[in-house]
Amino acid sequence: MRKLILTILTFVAVLSTQAQAPVKVAQGDTILKRLTTALPTDTVAVPVVEQPLLFGQSLLYKLRLDSVQQTVPLDYNEYVQSYIDIYTKRKSMYGEMLGLSNYYFPIFEKALKSYNIPTEVKYLAIVESSLNPHAVSRVGATGLWQFMFGTAKAYGLNMDNFVDERKDPIQASYAAAAYFRDAYEELGDWLLAIAAYNCGKGNVNRAIDKAGSRNFWEIRKFLPKETSNYVPAFIAAVYVMKYAKTHQIAAKPTAFAFKTDTVQVRNYVALSDVANAINHNEETLIALNPSYKKKIVNGTAMLPKRMVIPRPEHQFYEQLFVVLNNDIETDREVILASTDDVRDLRKKAVQQKQATVSNSLVHKVLPGQNLTAIANKYGVEVQDLKVWNKLKVATLIPGQKLKIYKDTLPAQFTPKAKTNFANYKVKQGDTLSSIAEKFNGITVASLKAANGLKSAKITEGMVLKLM
Repeated sequence: MRKLILTILTFVAVLSTQAQAPVKVAQGDTILKRLTTALPTDTVAVPVVEQPLLFGQSLLYKLRLDSVQQTVPLDYNEYVQSYIDIYTKRKSMYGEMLGLSNYYFPIFEKALKSYNIPTEVKYLAIVESSLNPHAVSRVGATGLWQFMFGTAKAYGLNMDNFVDERKDPIQASYAAAAYFRDAYEELGDWLLAIAAYNCGKGNVNRAIDKAGSRNFWEIRKFLPKETSNYVPAFIAAVYVMKYAKTHQIAAKPTAFAFKTDTVQVRNYVALSDVANAINHNEETLIALNPSYKKKIVNGTAMLPKRMVIPRPEHQFYEQLFVVLNNDIETDREVILASTDDVRDLRKKAVQQKQATVSNSLVHKVLPGQNLTAIANKYGVEVQDLKVWNKLKVATLIPGQKLKIYKDTLPAQFTPKAKTNFANYKVKQGDTLSSIAEKFNGITVASLKAANGLKSAKITEGMVLKLM
């Protein structure tokens, strides 16, 4: 009897030890690894369908799409069928997304509902990012909803050396919902609004003018190639997610098979410390909070930051309280991020090259002038004059021309910087988001508030206040 009791006690002790061990995810869990690792660029490009086969259409697919259609039109044609054919072959990929959708879709649905956006728009994130918060396109679009830098700023998302809110599932979902609200108010059609999300409202409006129609399938040929494929890819993604079982696609176990809580953090807190306090893996905390670049939640009393954590057991509350109320030592300088839009970077490179050529004065040497007199006149160094003009000797010849670069000149020799605009006159093709992108600190919401706008509709010639 005594031996039996000892055996039972030993077994209980082993179980207790296992219960206290940190909640680990198998090392082979590629889903969790994918959600915690920054990926190379061009991770989610939409496959290109040049000329689909007309005989590939099936009435059965049309009936299935009709049965799941709610508010957004789910038209069926050869283009949609081509993407259905592509996506139903990606069984492993869609199996992962089915599993992850159990966590992400409720977040999307709540944000979309708050702006009265059809719930089926949530499937767009399948096409955009394959439900990966670290997804980056070839032109720099980032996160679950693939926001470009300028559009993200226009819709209130923040990017600095600590955070990239384009990767925050909650923040980015509300920004996306706000964009869809504005796009639908302006374009009046959900497929056009979805197309605008890919290529911008300006491109869609120009395609409408060229086609003389507001039907997506009629303006499709006037849109950028990626956008022309984007809408049928979206419809196909809805189909595959709804009819996954029909095509032998099974949901894979998710890395988020637990309930979560949201904590408002008012200190600088390391995700690793939180993970240890609640007996979880650091990778899990990183996957739940993908927007924190340094794996540090940089909250303050004035600007608390959100942190999502696995719901802790009661015995870990005290440890969690200590961590959340302890400021860690770290460099706290916040530096706003510069654009990572590849298109903007190319433009800047061209502008800088042009500026290098044009950003200079030419001085014609007068009789009796020397380098010292010219340097004193413009407030520059003699050595700079020699370098700029590749002078090996100090002797100058009357009539000789010397280059003097403007960025080195005192204020009296340089044009005054343009002051911030107080008003902006709307030009043809302008949208609230495109205007907001032009000015630092301006968002679509601030433009609406400053001008008493109830919708995103603006017309050429309107004068908007910029606050």
